[in-house]
Amino acid sequence: MRTNIDINDELLEEAFSVSQMRSKKDLIHEALLEYIKLKKRKDLTELAGTIEFYEGYNHKDLRKTRNDSC
Repeated sequence: MRTNIDINDELLEEAFSVSQMRSKKDLIHEALLEYIKLKKRKDLTELAGTIEFYEGYNHKDLRKTRNDSC
C-alpha cells in the first residue's frame, strides 16, 4: 500500500543511525515490526498476584545449585 507521510527528519536520521537499514521503506518496516512486538509483549505487572509457588519453594536453594554448576 502506498502512503505519503511527513516524517520528522531528525527522528529519521536517528533511526538510521541505530539501524542497519539503508532505505526508508526498510527502516519503516523494521520500526513497525518492532512496534508490534513491543505492544504484544505481556506486561509483567499484569501477572502480579497470579503466580502461585509450591509450598516449601526456596529460590535461594535454586541459586546455590545454579552457582555450583558454573
